[in-house]
Amino acid sequence: MVVCPQPEAAESGIDILRAGGNAVDAAVATALAQTVVDPLMCGIAGFGTASVFMPGAQVHEYFDFHSPAPLAARENMWEHLLEGETKDGFGFILQGRVNDIGPQSIGTPATLKGLEAMHQAHGRLPWKQVVEPAIRWATDGYFVRPGMHAFWIDEPSMGRVGNLERLQYCEESRTLYCRPDGRPRPIGAPLRNEGMARVLRQIADEGSHPFYQGDLAQKMASHLQSLGALITLEDLAQYQVQRNKPLVGTYRDRTITTNQPPGGGAMLLEMLNILEHFDLAGMEHNSPAYLRLLSEAMKKATIDKDRCIGDPKFFDVPLDELLSKDMARDVADQIRAGHRYSVERVNPGAPVPRDTTHLSVVDADGNAVSLTHSLAMPSGIITPGMGFLYNGCMGVFDPRPGRAGSIQPGKSRFTSSCPTMTFKDGALDIVLGSPGGTQIAMGVLHVLLNVIDHGMEMQTAVSAPRFSSTSNSIDVCNRIPRTTTRALEADGYTIGRNPYNYTIGWVHGLQVQPDGLHGGADPGRDGVAYKLRMDAAH
Repeated sequence: MVVCPQPEAAESGIDILRAGGNAVDAAVATALAQTVVDPLMCGIAGFGTASVFMPGAQVHEYFDFHSPAPLAARENMWEHLLEGETKDGFGFILQGRVNDIGPQSIGTPATLKGLEAMHQAHGRLPWKQVVEPAIRWATDGYFVRPGMHAFWIDEPSMGRVGNLERLQYCEESRTLYCRPDGRPRPIGAPLRNEGMARVLRQIADEGSHPFYQGDLAQKMASHLQSLGALITLEDLAQYQVQRNKPLVGTYRDRTITTNQPPGGGAMLLEMLNILEHFDLAGMEHNSPAYLRLLSEAMKKATIDKDRCIGDPKFFDVPLDELLSKDMARDVADQIRAGHRYSVERVNPGAPVPRDTTHLSVVDADGNAVSLTHSLAMPSGIITPGMGFLYNGCMGVFDPRPGRAGSIQPGKSRFTSSCPTMTFKDGALDIVLGSPGGTQIAMGVLHVLLNVIDHGMEMQTAVSAPRFSSTSNSIDVCNRIPRTTTRALEADGYTIGRNPYNYTIGWVHGLQVQPDGLHGGADPGRDGVAYKLRMDAAH
């Protein structure tokens, strides 16, 4: 089974499974196809984190391909430009928006090398065969889907750059994705990307070397340097993928495995540890009391993330403290006693649109991959003739020195991405993850609770209304009734109502059950759960 937000990409993964590939082959093919058919959500010049579980080979590891700040970056280089912070914590607002769009917003591209490292370690089919589906989409074309279009036309808010401005930022992007008058191409409009097809053909033949040390790297660095970017050839040549052990926790009768910092796994486990002290199954789902309880756990994890989760190569992350069951018990007692946590933000503005994508795969041998990858918010820049957008990873770094998320050369910034697996009685049980910026861990949390505590099947679990609190308000999707939120407002809570019915992450996951695989594609995106049977995909 392949579950992801783009039908075209899921088809690519299924085709690779049908050709005899394993879960890693299928995940890499799906991810590369996603970089073509969802070009603002992800890209080969983005970043990501992936869990690989292969029980027959006794493998369970993470490939963390985060995007480091360029070596030319300095901790205090933007301190004097700070104007504010997004309400949900997804980035800082600076004068001139230098961290948000344009050449200086770009961190070191990581996704391509991460996908190649996964394939080299655990793939079965030839690399060229795994890259081929993405080349076909770029050459033969695809079309604008509703979820893509909704993201493209999101209006800017509170000083952050809108997505249409990102589409229009450079001539190459305008040509690919906009109409002559500058409006984005409409739903159903055909898209082709011959520049990206050329790049992918070379990568299929030669691997990632040209992209990081060869002629493609030279072309990229020369163009970006001409624009005033921080990225250099040295950044590209030095980049290395990290292979890490899973971060392991427990919740009820499940073992939970997720990613190490600077990923969002520690936040997820901290929230689960707190909520384990409450009888969630005995509570009315999405009642005022349920929203209050989960929101306080979310706020506590957000406070701890802001304070002490960063790149462990640069910052001493106190994981023992964050994941302490004793600490979680104390927090649960405080919440039970009525304590309310307060999340500090610098001149908080509105939440910002969030890009990223995810895929979950399980093959016939029980191998599984959960992979989340992103551009952060795209920089708006495409090197002429190459077809792909660069990441905008610098926007989330804290411009204030001396903090967990501060800028340092070679340092990766925090991401809420937390591709996760659960195990029951030692057997793989759930594979899931989500896009959604700071809401990723919150969306994954909801779905785990829906499955484990409320007994929901995966599609129901990812479709149920969600809410979040990564600030001092409780943000709800528009399917949470106003009778519920009025009760919380009467209790002194501030409510933010999102106009979308499906939001707070867009979780895509699957369950491994005795009767087979059960997939769930979040209705807030264009996604699918495709299952490969002996003779057909259904």
